[in-house]
Amino acid sequence: NMDVLDGGRILQIRNVYGTLRLSIGGGLPQGINGFPSFMNGAPILEGRSETMAPSPDGRWLLIVEPVTAAYGNLSLVSIATGERTLIAKNVERPGVVFPACWSPDSRVFVYSRGGKLYYRPVTSEAIVVDERYRLIGEGRREQVVWGAGGDFFYIRGSTVYRVRSSELFARALYADFLEIGLVAGKIPFEFDPNFDSFWVAPDGRSLLLAKGGRNLFYYPLGIDDYGSDFQSSLPYLLLPRSCVGVRVLWSPSGILTIFAELPPSEKKTTLLYRLDLSGDQVPQKFTSLDDPLGSGAALSPDGNRALVWGSKGAALYDYINWKVVATLDKRPTIAARWIGNEEFVVADDATIEKVSISGKRDLICLSQAEKYGFEEKTGLVVAYSGDAWYTTDGNRPWTRIKEPKIRRTSTVSSNYRVYLEDQSSGIYTNLPMVRNLSGIQTTALILRNGSSYDPIPSLEKDPLGPSDPFNHGKRTGRREVALSFDLMDDAEGLPGVLKTLDQFKVRATFFLNGEFIRRHPEAARELSLTNQEIGSLFFAPIDVSDSRYRIDDDFIRRGLARNEDEYFQATSHELSLLWHAPYYSLAPQIQRAALQAGYQTVGRDMDPLDWVSSQDALRGGLPYRSASDMVDWIMEKKQCGSIIPIRLGIPNGGRQDYLFSRLDVLLDALLRRGYSVVPVSVLMEHAK
Repeated sequence: NMDVLDGGRILQIRNVYGTLRLSIGGGLPQGINGFPSFMNGAPILEGRSETMAPSPDGRWLLIVEPVTAAYGNLSLVSIATGERTLIAKNVERPGVVFPACWSPDSRVFVYSRGGKLYYRPVTSEAIVVDERYRLIGEGRREQVVWGAGGDFFYIRGSTVYRVRSSELFARALYADFLEIGLVAGKIPFEFDPNFDSFWVAPDGRSLLLAKGGRNLFYYPLGIDDYGSDFQSSLPYLLLPRSCVGVRVLWSPSGILTIFAELPPSEKKTTLLYRLDLSGDQVPQKFTSLDDPLGSGAALSPDGNRALVWGSKGAALYDYINWKVVATLDKRPTIAARWIGNEEFVVADDATIEKVSISGKRDLICLSQAEKYGFEEKTGLVVAYSGDAWYTTDGNRPWTRIKEPKIRRTSTVSSNYRVYLEDQSSGIYTNLPMVRNLSGIQTTALILRNGSSYDPIPSLEKDPLGPSDPFNHGKRTGRREVALSFDLMDDAEGLPGVLKTLDQFKVRATFFLNGEFIRRHPEAARELSLTNQEIGSLFFAPIDVSDSRYRIDDDFIRRGLARNEDEYFQATSHELSLLWHAPYYSLAPQIQRAALQAGYQTVGRDMDPLDWVSSQDALRGGLPYRSASDMVDWIMEKKQCGSIIPIRLGIPNGGRQDYLFSRLDVLLDALLRRGYSVVPVSVLMEHAK
């Protein structure tokens, strides 16, 4: 991740090696006070790099310090001193969205905790008003968007509130019985932070709502829609159900450009649309544009130019006419950010450069080095990146040089010998080792791992062997678990889950019911094109243990065969011969019939209760857990060989949140405890 801070003076880069800063004018990366980084000797943690929220002026950082797998403490860090101030405990660890956001002037931020929103000013005063007097209202971070003028917009239910930061303290005193802010408008739907998002126009007079991540509606604010005199036909855009992300550029002149990101399995990975509200065109509607280079995009502050980037490179656009002004890069581009209206930063897999719209390019830093060494005469460090050589003395910025003469590689000096030691596990393929020839000490140049792995039980403690049905794998020998996703009849959550699995390079097992295949044949086809394992969840979502049904061997065999045929008809692929009955119902007769049809029955050794709806908990007294509580519960109960079931779709009766939406947090926790995530069939193979 890359951020431009302090009015374009500072570049902050965050990855698995830590959080580093450097001058936009060029230089070598420097660590931040109080933050460990690889360059300062800290180990690399498995999983994701920790998400944070830097203030726009670059003086502060908001971080969530982990306490459990799913929760942590929100802290405010001073860049100048490294001092940390505790803001709130028991805050959900960041997933896709960080649980706090800054005002444009860096004077205040809004954060969410426990289903409520709070504000916190950044002040030098020793005493800060208690949190209960800083309450904004019920909601989550996804329900808040800061406007360009310093106000923020907050959607609760179907009402849009506009809140001026200067009024926060006075209005928050009455938050228990008076909604904070002024009513700016209404939307015709209840806003669901699990699946919905919105963007506000630069002038704050309208918004774009993405309902369910794919239904895009444009709405003007500040109008009275109660009377019979009100009628309006407003622009609407329906995106593919497989859409995994939406990015919006909105210029001050009123031109919107929508980037819709699709899975890698699709022929097109980014769709582009435009809505022009700058004139008096009638009717106002979304129009399709040519495919861009990628889904990354950033608009200049004045709205006249745009940067677009992705795996095919980067380009500078005339935003008003949507024409390419200059091709900036043909290498895969990782990020691009505007410094002002005339300059921007472009980072690819070789270099990070400052570029002006006139075409002038200045090197800021190298992204990586393909070759490196020491210059023969001067001993300066040299590195080859992209298509050129660069040099530095370790203090001054990299400068480009002609092909240098590199000192011959030597692994032995008068006092030391260095070599690479292969690693059989962990995140490193090998480690550089240093042998002290004058003593008896050999040490690793870098720390092996900063993660805390779970112990592996000894062989003597292993159970009698794999169960029948297959409820779990071996409890010894390997730290590995399987994720088992059920698709009963609803595709909600599937695009995001596939994107997360791809980001983590993880394979899982999906069980498809015939009702899902019949309702969503294209979703089944897309799933078949991935490298995920796909088993059967029977041909219909029925409880085979229900006494109302007459279940015999023939019924089970025919149901499995029908599901195979419908899957093949939709995808031209075959199901793997793994299955479990809907709702994990089980009886010896059912298992025997499935075996006769060639199927191995899969069970589970835990139930996170993600299928329990709010109505189930209210009416039936069933235990209800939030998604983050489920993540912590899974991490407490899982063992080597566990099968972790996750239900996709929205259950009847709804939920406040969904386990599949916290999949990235769960995977991160598993990886940091040393677990590999594998398909169920791999657990079976390793259990033999």
